[in-house]
Amino acid sequence: MRLNPSLRQTNHTGVHGRDPRSETANKPGRTRTAVTLAVVAAVLSGCAGGATVGTPPIDSSPAVAAQTGSAQTGSPEAPTSSQSASAQASQAGTPAASPSGSAQAAAATDAVKQSVTDALVRLAAAAPKPATEQVTDALTGSGVAPGVLEVSQSRTPTGLAADSIEAAVLQGTDCIIGQVREGAVTVTVLPVLASGKCFAGS
Repeated sequence: MRLNPSLRQTNHTGVHGRDPRSETANKPGRTRTAVTLAVVAAVLSGCAGGATVGTPPIDSSPAVAAQTGSAQTGSPEAPTSSQSASAQASQAGTPAASPSGSAQAAAATDAVKQSVTDALVRLAAAAPKPATEQVTDALTGSGVAPGVLEVSQSRTPTGLAADSIEAAVLQGTDCIIGQVREGAVTVTVLPVLASGKCFAGS
């Protein structure tokens, strides 16, 4: 039995599956489509890269905004410890101690001490066991004001002579205490008593 030419062509086409002429005709269209897709992808990737390159992310959180605002406006520097101490002293109403004032007080105390020492040494050289009136006269004669001078009694309540006699001169918050015992003079500086005087009792 002979095959019909039309059937033979059909069988040939069925064996190979596709018509080679149809594939050749479709190749140019597919190539153009692939090229177009590649160009579009390159353009899109370029735009996306340009939008992100060199642009830092923006953080809109409140903490970052507060830091940025403080950095731009400038916040005042923290006060130093000396400034804080001065502010606290002014608020408390207590003036800070002045080193120059302390030095002046010390110099005044030293001057009075030297004056008392000189006066008592002169007195002891003339009277090794001076009386109360003699000590008072010697110190007031050297420039000591009577209001800041205290002198102990040269005799006990029973009428006996005291072993020593003492004099005190108030100078600020200091007491310059001078003692004469058997012609020897000793002068020292002690703090004033709570009563505001240098001697206890009357």
